[in-house]
Amino acid sequence: MKNILLAVVGLSPQVITETLYALLEAGKDIHEIIVITTRQGKERIYSTLFAGEKGNFNQFLLEYDIPKDSILFNHGSIHVICDENGNVISDLTTEDENRHLLKLCLKLSFKLTNMPGSAIYFSVAGGRKTMSSCLTLAAQLYGRPQDRLCHVLISPEFESNPCFYYPPKINTSIKLKNKDGETFYKNTKYAKINLVNIPFVSIRNYLANEHLKEVKDPGTLMLSLVQDLKPTLRVDFTLKKIIYKNIELDLMPAHLALYGFFVLLKKKCKKQIETCGSCTDCFLKNHEVLDRQSEITDTYKKLRGSRPVNEMQGEGIVNLDNDNLRSFKSKIKKLLETRFGSQALKEIEIASIGSRPDTRYGIRIDKSKLEIVF
Repeated sequence: MKNILLAVVGLSPQVITETLYALLEAGKDIHEIIVITTRQGKERIYSTLFAGEKGNFNQFLLEYDIPKDSILFNHGSIHVICDENGNVISDLTTEDENRHLLKLCLKLSFKLTNMPGSAIYFSVAGGRKTMSSCLTLAAQLYGRPQDRLCHVLISPEFESNPCFYYPPKINTSIKLKNKDGETFYKNTKYAKINLVNIPFVSIRNYLANEHLKEVKDPGTLMLSLVQDLKPTLRVDFTLKKIIYKNIELDLMPAHLALYGFFVLLKKKCKKQIETCGSCTDCFLKNHEVLDRQSEITDTYKKLRGSRPVNEMQGEGIVNLDNDNLRSFKSKIKKLLETRFGSQALKEIEIASIGSRPDTRYGIRIDKSKLEIVF
């Protein structure tokens, strides 16, 4: 069995050697290490763990008599989060950046868990909390019985200390700082690293084979487990959310006002047809949507409640034009895709048909599957 450590790492690369130490202490030999990190995280790893023979990774191998070629871990093992244009991400501060993080976690987890004869140790000890959350989700979606989700707990005074990477065989005193920033020294014999195996529930065995042929987004995988009940799509203006196949998405008033407008167009369509999923009579051109601005504005005001009208005049939703209408539709699509998955979009997104300047927009889902709550 090939044991692979898949770890998320931020600005404290020592979490890699600390986790490796804890696993080895638990009798788990690791044969390969793969890291997910940011540009800043990569630079820290390069300057500390990979700093030649004196790098902390090599020093760890030497100190614990581990052959260099027994663990595959080099510059090619570091996977940096990138945006859709291939630009590396320096830090995770926005929703979009964390979306790219999740994609990378899913991509690597899918690839590694499809390797026969392997066991993956998902390490969530490093990086920002969203990094550990995304890797945990990937483990829950693709993890197998032999895979493990783990964390390490370090003695607080040694945790994230730039001088501490693992307990050395020969105890030594290192410089530390207390919570007030005051310097003191403490012997490494007091440093404790505890491996914590975290129970997790995997849905892998419940997924259809078609969903295990290539990596899928979480929304698609979760929806594949939900029985298709009617009504499929519920738009609840009172709770400011939409529910699709029993999965909920909260929407900002501006987004819900525009999305609800298109849903109402579909629901109110008078055309008599057995199924309207392929009918587009209720689709409108951009200028036709703009001509009905008052309907969208009225809905938005009701959703915002007691907020004075003059406070809302700067909001794009009450003064739509072609540009911000396009922007709103794009944002709503991204929210739907993130929550419900790309496969759900064909039914519930604000879809477009035709080419410019005759492009028209609307919702494709059959109106018999729609429920609207005011």
